[in-house]
Amino acid sequence: MSSKHVLAKKPWHIGARPGDIAEKVLTAGDPGRVAKISTLLDDPLKVSDKRGFLVYTGVYRGCKVSVVAHGIGAPSAAIVFEELHMLGANVIIRLGTCGGLVEHVKLGGIVIPVGALFEAGGTVGIYVKGTCYPAVPEPELVIRLEEAFRKHGFETYRGIVASSDAFHAEEHLTPKWRSLKAVAVEMECATLFTLSRLRGFKSGAALMVIDNLATGIALKKEEIDGLELKAAKAALDALVSI
Repeated sequence: MSSKHVLAKKPWHIGARPGDIAEKVLTAGDPGRVAKISTLLDDPLKVSDKRGFLVYTGVYRGCKVSVVAHGIGAPSAAIVFEELHMLGANVIIRLGTCGGLVEHVKLGGIVIPVGALFEAGGTVGIYVKGTCYPAVPEPELVIRLEEAFRKHGFETYRGIVASSDAFHAEEHLTPKWRSLKAVAVEMECATLFTLSRLRGFKSGAALMVIDNLATGIALKKEEIDGLELKAAKAALDALVSI
């Protein structure tokens, strides 16, 4: 084994040590959302904010959990998911946002992905080396997330999502994704689901629908702000139930 390979298997970007990170982790792209979610924990401790990857560890309903920012896009998220697992995480849920691709996916609802498609290449392509690899979450987590969000009064939608590597280039690909029956677009689920299978941890995702590319409508910022904590409570409930 080369020295380079050994060095690559260390958590360079998250400023934490084993024991700082809980086995159960809720992640989000936005550090601001992570800070907001941390207020739901008992005794939250800021573990790290190195490179903008904000990390809090605390207790939710008697269970130790960590809440972590993974940044935007697959390369950033892959680093965080890899290093969280190195530091002891064995269940990772992404609480993200998405844009609906079909009209029946309503604003303020929650998409629970059962799989994610992705364009050839990119971050996932580096991991699977040209193989048509299934990017799928843990089935039990799909069920737990769906149950928790419905209990909190959310309308939920199961389906395949499209994981995009280029936010500002998504619109020209939406007809293709719709033809493949994707119900929403986001940026990190394919990476999370693939890494969970390759590395051996459980993963799932819950995506807040904040706009819809089929209808052209979007939530206002204050509506998104109000949605986040309610969704976080449901996601945490699902996380500690598994």
